[in-house]
Amino acid sequence: MRFLLLFLLFNSFIMLSHTKHSSHASAEWQIEAYGSAAPSFIGNYATIIGGNGEVLHEGTNGWTCQAGNARPFPKMGWADAHDAMPLCMDENAVKFMNGQQDKMTGDGWAWMLHGDVGEDNTTPGVLNKKDSTPGQWIESGPHMMLMPKDAKTIAHMSDDFTVGAPYVMMPNTPMAHVMIPLTGYYVYQPESNPKN
Repeated sequence: MRFLLLFLLFNSFIMLSHTKHSSHASAEWQIEAYGSAAPSFIGNYATIIGGNGEVLHEGTNGWTCQAGNARPFPKMGWADAHDAMPLCMDENAVKFMNGQQDKMTGDGWAWMLHGDVGEDNTTPGVLNKKDSTPGQWIESGPHMMLMPKDAKTIAHMSDDFTVGAPYVMMPNTPMAHVMIPLTGYYVYQPESNPKN
């Protein structure tokens, strides 16, 4: 039994990691990597959108999973699932991400179990640490996000990502949303791990 478990874990790691002879632009890799951004009971039944905007898998549960990395899609695909920054979103979160907050019927929810490769916590679109506001760069591990239908409902929340509590990312902008850290959130940026 132990051997079988180790075998399955090893194969999962190989499938979601880059090897020099594999293409992570394949539909199979993208479906596995992007769908695993949420628990399997969501990701397995979600619509999967590929790196070039194509539908790779038609879902049945109203959720959409895709790479969240705003950088150009590499020819061979993302190096691994963390690099792809996949997120799985419900219908309201998709509207939020497309700037259609006025069409949301309620708050949106999204999963990012592979985390992200970092961005400025206060300014949308700042994707390089050297260009970020001092002390505001965060490369996150697993988390969930709440995208509010009404931004006023989160206007008084803290934007401090170093205390372990849910916090607002990109406050006072149209993209303001709540980040909800999960176990392993600080694995890529241990210096931001809560000290108290």
